[in-house]
Amino acid sequence: MSQTEQQDPQKKSDNFFNKNPLITFALFSIVIIVLFKLFMGDEGQLATQTNAVSKTQVVSYAELKQLIATKRIEKVEIGQTYIRAIGSGSNSKIMYTTRRIFGEDTNLTTLLDSQKIDYKGFDETNWFVEMFGWLFPFLLIIAIWMFFASRMQKSMGGGILGMGSSKKLVNSERPKTKFEDVAGVQEAKEEVLEIVDFLKSPGRYVELGAKIPKGVLLVGSPGTGKTLLAKAVAGEAEVPFFSVSGSSFIEMFVGVGAARVRDLFEQAKKDAPSIIFIDEIDAIGKSRAAGGPMGGNDEREQTLNQLLAEMDGFGTNTPVIILAATNRPEILDPALLRPGRFDRQVLVDKPDFQGRIEILNVHIKEVKNDTDTDLEEIARMTAGLAGADLANIINEAALLAGRKSQKTVRQADLREAVERAIAGLSKKGRRIDEKEKRIVAYHESGHALLAETTKGAKKVSKVSIVPRGLAALGYTLNTPEENKYLMQRHELIAEVDVLLAGRAAEEVFIGEISTGAANDLERSTDILKAMVQVYGMSDVAGLMVLEKQRSSFLGGGMAQAKEYSEKMAENMDSFIKATLQERYTDVKIRLEAYRDAIERMVELLYAKENITGDQVRDIIEAYETENGMETRLSPKKSL
Repeated sequence: MSQTEQQDPQKKSDNFFNKNPLITFALFSIVIIVLFKLFMGDEGQLATQTNAVSKTQVVSYAELKQLIATKRIEKVEIGQTYIRAIGSGSNSKIMYTTRRIFGEDTNLTTLLDSQKIDYKGFDETNWFVEMFGWLFPFLLIIAIWMFFASRMQKSMGGGILGMGSSKKLVNSERPKTKFEDVAGVQEAKEEVLEIVDFLKSPGRYVELGAKIPKGVLLVGSPGTGKTLLAKAVAGEAEVPFFSVSGSSFIEMFVGVGAARVRDLFEQAKKDAPSIIFIDEIDAIGKSRAAGGPMGGNDEREQTLNQLLAEMDGFGTNTPVIILAATNRPEILDPALLRPGRFDRQVLVDKPDFQGRIEILNVHIKEVKNDTDTDLEEIARMTAGLAGADLANIINEAALLAGRKSQKTVRQADLREAVERAIAGLSKKGRRIDEKEKRIVAYHESGHALLAETTKGAKKVSKVSIVPRGLAALGYTLNTPEENKYLMQRHELIAEVDVLLAGRAAEEVFIGEISTGAANDLERSTDILKAMVQVYGMSDVAGLMVLEKQRSSFLGGGMAQAKEYSEKMAENMDSFIKATLQERYTDVKIRLEAYRDAIERMVELLYAKENITGDQVRDIIEAYETENGMETRLSPKKSL
């Protein structure tokens, strides 16, 4: 290999023929066909031997014998299947060819001897034709292999069949993102500030003998800004940023992932100080113990082992930091999380009220908004949503405003966008008859009334009987003013009461129940089951935990196998059934006490289809004032 090729290994593979295997094969085939024609044509051979021949003519066997008899032929060659002869024309010589007829040419040689014409036999076989017949299948196989190898090389990142190289899979850049572009995760930003300082001034830490964390694991729910925060670290430090997805290391060939890990770290070391960011690291970092006695996937294990070795291979002075993101930290291999590898886990959590305001302010700058937009109201309505959800709400509001041909985004557009994010797309074209509309109105009014008259329940933001989402014919929007990380027992009971209120309202005011409460019953059953199995909030199991769970950022926990007796299961089922019936009976009594308030709510819903939480509270307060009732009733019974 020349010095130029050594300096640029891609040059050799970037020439025209390597980049266009189909054209290469076509040109190769044309050359072969031309050579084939040149060497296999017997007429061409005779023309070469007899320079005076100017044209060829195919004649019948009888005509050839007539030419011989009239002495117009000078030379004859007899083959196994045909005969060729040189004859005289008016001004030149002509080559006559005819197919030999077996059984009818016994007198041909006698005729040639009588006319004293020179004749001889010739071998029709051609060494080039025979050789080409043997070689052509192999050449065709090689051409097809070259074509597929080139396609695999392009899709898998280079190297032999793409194995080993990660250059086309790694996104190398110098991000312009700064910490000011990342809002709502102040605590996480403070955790990674010292990494930025180390990358800018590594000598200060080395002189003190300090060891900067080699790896930082960003964990959190989807959409909270883990990737954005990693880019901001590189942007603040002004260093190269090598980003790659964890799934990019896994291929069908064993050893490819490990080779790509080596290649990635080599690139990062050459451009040090730098940052390596591995998104969704759980794709390769899953615990090896989960594979059972026979081990897990060989390719994944080899890739993980290589990653562990590369992280150990860093010297204390190597200014390369590894950032990784995952929303499944509970399944990662313990070897990844030990000191010296991913020393820190930084929680990138869903934003609180102030964080949501900051995020909304960042994204509202990208659209033309009205001067009266109140982002604090939107922040209160979006408790529990992540940064990506808030960005989507702003974008949805802009789309709604554009659809209405407005010049700016208004507060009403933002409210509608929040409802879309939480409850789904409005289905105003879906036609429901008056009977179903009446059922939905009472059902949603029951939810709203219990939410406003039960201690510990979430406030009502809006009640609607306009169909939304895939199946909802109506909805009651309950939004807490702040994220909740703990729930007390009376709050869990209040949530059960609110869920049962829809079914109870149907029975109390219509006299018959419907299928509309299926999801409500499922959720209330799950709450009571968790109170028994996980939270120790019942007398069935006391403080004993019946179902172990591990925290997960993808919603819920990861339950293990059942670890309790059949008798305990029977007692739990009996408790849940009895408690649901008890709460249901109590909810019906409370709905009866507010009968006129429910009727007023239903009448308003029929007229407007949508009512706000303030209108619900005004109806309830007016009714309580008229009847001298105490506001905010609390559950009469507790578990």
